[in-house]
Amino acid sequence: MVTKKGADNEGTVEGRVARGFGDMEMEMEMFPRSELVKTSNMAVKDKQPASEEQHGYEFFGPPGAFVISFFLPILVYVFNFVCNDISGCPAPSLLHPKTLSLDALKHEVGWPSNGVAGLVSWKGTAAVIGYNVLSLILYRVLPAVEVEGTELRSGGKLKYRFNTLYSSTFTLAVLAAGTAAQGAEFPVWTFMSENFIQILSANIIYSYLVSTFVYVRSFSVKPGNKENRELADGGHSGNMLYDWFIGRELNPRISIPLIGEVDIKEFLELRPGMMGWIIMNCSWCAQQYRNYGFVTDSSILITAVQALYVFDSWWNEPAILTTMDITTDGFGMMLAFGDIVWVPYVYSLQTRYLSVHPVSLGPLGLAGMLGLIGLGFYIFRSANNEKNRFRTNPDDPRISHLKYIQTQKGSKLLTTGWWGIARHINYLGDWIQSWPYCLPTGLAGYQILSAGTHAEGAWVMRDGREVIQGEAKGWGMLITYFYILYFAILLVHRERRDDDKCHRKYGKDWEEYRKIVRYRIIPGIY
Repeated sequence: MVTKKGADNEGTVEGRVARGFGDMEMEMEMFPRSELVKTSNMAVKDKQPASEEQHGYEFFGPPGAFVISFFLPILVYVFNFVCNDISGCPAPSLLHPKTLSLDALKHEVGWPSNGVAGLVSWKGTAAVIGYNVLSLILYRVLPAVEVEGTELRSGGKLKYRFNTLYSSTFTLAVLAAGTAAQGAEFPVWTFMSENFIQILSANIIYSYLVSTFVYVRSFSVKPGNKENRELADGGHSGNMLYDWFIGRELNPRISIPLIGEVDIKEFLELRPGMMGWIIMNCSWCAQQYRNYGFVTDSSILITAVQALYVFDSWWNEPAILTTMDITTDGFGMMLAFGDIVWVPYVYSLQTRYLSVHPVSLGPLGLAGMLGLIGLGFYIFRSANNEKNRFRTNPDDPRISHLKYIQTQKGSKLLTTGWWGIARHINYLGDWIQSWPYCLPTGLAGYQILSAGTHAEGAWVMRDGREVIQGEAKGWGMLITYFYILYFAILLVHRERRDDDKCHRKYGKDWEEYRKIVRYRIIPGIY
């Protein structure tokens, strides 16, 4: 039955939906397996340890795992070769498939003269190693807050060391100082653009290596071990490829000399990839300045709002402990590739595009983009705040009018307020915030012409080359607007996973809840 809200509220802890392939960041899971944990200012007790659930295959099982694991890396290469700073976005030959020549296409996309071997380099690999070593050093030497995680099935709890905000701020301060001293010619920015593909390759290899390492090591997990190591519920199906992809061990950890114990999954969730996202955006802003002598408002907008999104995640770092990624999903290729490769290289496609084809939004365009961001953030934040108040302070007058369903499990499912509009109304706000990441690229697409062409309406680079849209206009949207489509699919997939999990947990109570709150994400539509 539907009742007024009582005092013994058991809501959920706020987080953000990860914009990585494996739903990596901080998701506001409607009904997590257990509540968050002690932090520096909060402590919540688990009601009872969760028992292991039976799981079927996800992502279409082994075939899906194969496609995602080995074709998504190719897709990332395709995006970054097809939309390039040599011939255009997309490469001109692709617009004329009947006369398409492989040799011409290789020339247009900048395919290495020595073939596949040119995709990797010692410099790019050394840069990736150095970057991750620096992240580990900052993880150890900078001040941190130790937080106790949610209760495991075995009854134990793991401790986590949180200082991502400090370490990332330190790194960004160094980059800012270098930029202030040397401008767009700061060696980090020039190195990133000149060795872009080789750094990408090194990160792809890194994701494969860490996935294989944690998979092999997971076979040393023993029941009742003092280290509180556990296998993920859905990660030990018996199919090697699928388990390698989805992740066998729940929270793999490793002890590194001079660094100490590191939780691999938690470390990779918010550090190298999320920081890399900001670094990539900044490097493309610097590239735009080197190309034209200015940075457009569109590039600044995208870089700033995405940085704000990332900083929000770092600020709320302890909330990651109640996400599905930490409490439920094993760590395998899915999360490793998403953390290390997908986030920094796919989410920065728009600023890379703008570095070659500038777009000026102007005051009205800028106001429109900020308005969309504000609308999405308002929905997202208001919904999450309402849920948190419902959990933490039942007597708050701002939520005293809310109604809920009392489940047989003891949890309360909100049926009014934001959460009566849609079961994951926060996802709608998050999705709306993604639109201004892509819209500034406009009807994307460009062609790069030789110096001295004197094309009408062309942007002229400092080296004399000219950039026009021409027949490429609109075709570049397949790349620059990919994020909106991908993110929508990610949110729908995550909502379906949550719905299935909650139905298994709450049974008939969940069925009653779905009759009251009919829509999943978009009111009146879905």
